[in-house]
Amino acid sequence: MTPPLDPNTTPDTEKRTAIALFRYGLIADLMQLPLHQRGLYKLLEAKAAREYDIPGSLRRHVAAETMRGWLRDYRRGGFDALVPKVRTDLGTARVLPAAVVDLLCEIKDTSPELSIPLVIKEARKEHGTIVTPEMELPPSTVHRLLARRGLTKRKKEDGESKDRRRFEYDAANELWMSDVMYGPKLKVGGRARQSYLIAFIDDATRLVPHATFALTERTAAYLPALEQAIRRRGLPKRLYVDNGAAFRSHHLALVCAKLGIALIHARPYSPQGKGKMERWFRTVRMQLLATIESSGALTLDALNRRLAAWIEGEYHRAPHRGLGGETPADRWARTSTDVKLADSDVGACFLFDTKRKVARDRTVTLDGVAFEVDAALVGQVIVLRYDPSRAPDKRTVEVWHQGKRVEIARRLDLLGNCFVKRNRTGALDVDREHASSDVPEGLPMRDLEDDDDLSRIF
Repeated sequence: MTPPLDPNTTPDTEKRTAIALFRYGLIADLMQLPLHQRGLYKLLEAKAAREYDIPGSLRRHVAAETMRGWLRDYRRGGFDALVPKVRTDLGTARVLPAAVVDLLCEIKDTSPELSIPLVIKEARKEHGTIVTPEMELPPSTVHRLLARRGLTKRKKEDGESKDRRRFEYDAANELWMSDVMYGPKLKVGGRARQSYLIAFIDDATRLVPHATFALTERTAAYLPALEQAIRRRGLPKRLYVDNGAAFRSHHLALVCAKLGIALIHARPYSPQGKGKMERWFRTVRMQLLATIESSGALTLDALNRRLAAWIEGEYHRAPHRGLGGETPADRWARTSTDVKLADSDVGACFLFDTKRKVARDRTVTLDGVAFEVDAALVGQVIVLRYDPSRAPDKRTVEVWHQGKRVEIARRLDLLGNCFVKRNRTGALDVDREHASSDVPEGLPMRDLEDDDDLSRIF
């Protein structure tokens, strides 16, 4: 008999006792049956088909095999055997290091026929520096980890399996893969912020055109990263991405259409097609992030400098097993003769467009910042084009009307407007000592309303 629980040493005794009582209530009537009574499993299945209010859980059903296990435990240890066990490692972290997680996933992905114990044995045998002897790897924990990654599912029979085939292009920029990975947490503005690694990899050469850490994975951060990749390594013919919100955005599709890039989305729940990208992310975790202390003092700029130095100084110059021992830099140099470079004005394709109606005071607002435009556009619907990666108060905002670029919008200067003299024709007489002389030209000026004529103040 298991010794009784000491309520003075268990803070959640009441909760665990309630769970044990629930378990006992399900098997109480079965305890009266003889040990080898037939029909026990049918009774368990009937109980499993019902719904219950399970203490401490949102589930509504209990499996027949689970109740059978409770029945066996009660017969062996009585009521105390039904009480949930207290964690022996209470107060310590049970999360496996990221390097160990990636290693286990890589072993199982490479050799799916290995059982969970064999995966653990292989990790300890071949990678003793990562999986140290004192590190605990419970099979149940490893099984849950691999199950969440979809690596424990049994393969279908040959007649039902999908026709998956390994592929690789033979020339640079035939296909780029792109994805986003969770990075380390950084302290920004006094609070912890999650970082995201946005990266691109060339399929034929394994070269990384560009990768950067950002504080968001949205389109506003993804498109500037894509622009930098294109400026550095030219235009890809195809861009293979996931199904996240940034990859499904209308603006990304529009940018790719303008640049002549075929945008390809992976099939949902089919990560196998992005294997090269996933393996590179593992390399980043094991070779770069493992060497960075998570002290919280690292800034985003410093993290990106470390990343760029590692990519250009180590990764691109290291022999790659998937390339037959050739380095990504050498493979790129050998196969990039037909790469098409981007034009100098490629940045225009990445500008965001938004429509605004010009107010009577000739202003428009964008992300909380007010801008002035030509008085001839009062009441008109215009298009503002801007770079979303720049701060709202530091952007250059282009003004477009009827398909033509009109001017660059000027930030509203309330003090400067006090010294601008208005007249009935709409021409501006500016006190150059206090206001800018950059008066837009090329547009017919419209008469201002009487209420807007402040020249009488002067």
